[in-house]
Amino acid sequence: MSDDRPTIADTASQSPMTRNNAPNTRGKPFEPGNPGRPKGARNKATLAAEALLDGEAETLTRKVIELANGGDLTALRLCMERIVPPRKDRPVSFELPPIQKMSDCVAALAAIAEAVGCGDLTPIEAAELSKVVDAYTRAVEATEIMERLDRLEKAQEAKAK
Repeated sequence: MSDDRPTIADTASQSPMTRNNAPNTRGKPFEPGNPGRPKGARNKATLAAEALLDGEAETLTRKVIELANGGDLTALRLCMERIVPPRKDRPVSFELPPIQKMSDCVAALAAIAEAVGCGDLTPIEAAELSKVVDAYTRAVEATEIMERLDRLEKAQEAKAK
């Protein structure tokens, strides 16, 4: 039985740009420096389908609605998914304590933790609210650093004069 797989000696002699699995891949692999399809480029089949359906959208929509009204469950599901898409999240009825300064962030996080403990917030909702508090904290920290830097630069300029 002959084995057609490359040996270690065969692969070692290949240049670093040669692929070991080239015979097993479909199509031509990208050449070095070729990034592939540009961002935003669309498939030709998709473009052709859109061109064909472009003038028929209203007619097709009417037909799907007629089928849904006639009891076709697939058409009904399609219509409902378009009319009322599934919600990604929901509004949270939770009163976050006002955050005016950095020390208020601790109270806000404590209130979030308490709401999770009481069952008023889910852990996922609490995590999302905590991100808001964290973003506020980072914004205040960045502002304070910039103010300190400005004061130091002005002090350096005053010393240099």
